[in-house]
Amino acid sequence: MLVRDWMSKHVITIAANDNMQRAIDLMMDHHISMLPVTVQGKLIGIVTDRDLRRAAPSDVAVLEVKQILYHLGRVEIQAIMSVDLITVPQNFTVDETAQVLLKHKISGCPVVDDTGALVGVITRNDLFKAMISLSGAPQLGIQFGFLLEDRPGSLQELVDVIRDHNARLVSIMSTYDHAPPGFRYTYLRVFSVDRQRLVQLKEKLREKAEILYIVDHREKTREVYAAPINSGRPLPEAKEL
Repeated sequence: MLVRDWMSKHVITIAANDNMQRAIDLMMDHHISMLPVTVQGKLIGIVTDRDLRRAAPSDVAVLEVKQILYHLGRVEIQAIMSVDLITVPQNFTVDETAQVLLKHKISGCPVVDDTGALVGVITRNDLFKAMISLSGAPQLGIQFGFLLEDRPGSLQELVDVIRDHNARLVSIMSTYDHAPPGFRYTYLRVFSVDRQRLVQLKEKLREKAEILYIVDHREKTREVYAAPINSGRPLPEAKEL
């Protein structure tokens, strides 16, 4: 999933010689917290709501309205903007972009093309939407969490069980983070599940891997297992969300 497919392409920008009041108005009108700063269409900086707060009078509580407005109208954006630009290419993946935002502790950044021209803005909210779409969450269905043995064919065995029960896979996600040696965590989201065959499906899946949890988003139930499923202990009753 590439940034160009999830970024905001309608970019609200501000000129370097505009003032703080103009920036505040734009942010409030468009419900945004970041403005790329441009000169003749060229990206030269960025101003955020944090920059505006830092530049606001420290004794604002004791100032008169006219004094505040005078200050806001006098200070130009080029005096408070950040010029050490953090941008991402439009062909970055969403996970690469998430790493950039996390590394620099920022909520969003401009997106540029191969020539460095501004083509969009990507924010954490945009990334959340992308990850939700990638996970298949809008499809509801059932999500299974597994501790899966890391060997060739182990994932295919789970997929085969699901297909044998005429269910459809929406997404497959897997990670080695925090997994015991020789294992990985795997998460499958499925839909079109015949609930009358769900118990049988769970039992067949248990034969292939340790189930960590089962969340049925349509029926609003979840089963979270505190003890290993393969220990022979009975499945707990599903609980209402």
